[in-house]
Amino acid sequence: MELKGKKALFLGDSITEGVGASKPENAFWQVLGRNTGLEVKGYGVGGTRIARQTQKSGNPRWDLDFNLRAAEMDKEADIICVFGGTNDYGHGFAPIGTDNDTSVYTFLGAVNTLFTYLQSTYPDAFIFVMTPLHRLRENNLRGDGYKPQGLPLSGYVDLIRKAAERFSLPVLDLYRDSGINPNIDAIKQKYLPDGLHPSDLGHAKLAKMIEAFLRCR
Repeated sequence: MELKGKKALFLGDSITEGVGASKPENAFWQVLGRNTGLEVKGYGVGGTRIARQTQKSGNPRWDLDFNLRAAEMDKEADIICVFGGTNDYGHGFAPIGTDNDTSVYTFLGAVNTLFTYLQSTYPDAFIFVMTPLHRLRENNLRGDGYKPQGLPLSGYVDLIRKAAERFSLPVLDLYRDSGINPNIDAIKQKYLPDGLHPSDLGHAKLAKMIEAFLRCR
């Protein structure tokens, strides 16, 4: 795919917002725009989850779930990226739901609703999904430690992948293929210093992977 001159929208959480980078313009999607000539817009809000919660969060920003914010995105786009799920694992209380769920108050229902909305609103756009990166303490069944027992991060990754397959959406699987694993100390120090958010080098690495993924489409 030729990228120069196309418009790309990026819906996500704190990583899309640019947390971990030394300055906002070093967020991965901004780097991608500079490297390729894409016209880019970021819709990242730290702490947000894909699923809507039935109980209010301590930080009101966390409750600006992906479906709420997708409705506010630019209605013209050639490319759309959805990058979320790590906060659903970390501090999301929503139940998992089922494959056919349409409730935004379950994880799968919110994913299904989001993908349906994006494909209906942007029928000609290239819509793709990125899975969460590895993070420290990703196998804790209580996420960050204060939610009911649920799935490890890998469980959410698998659910996202399967949902994308149902909607025939391509997946850039950062969990399996990024090479960024904070359990390796050298990788953590270079790319993911706090165990969750990429450094400038981590954001630059993501930008390169996304560019390669898009160019081969």
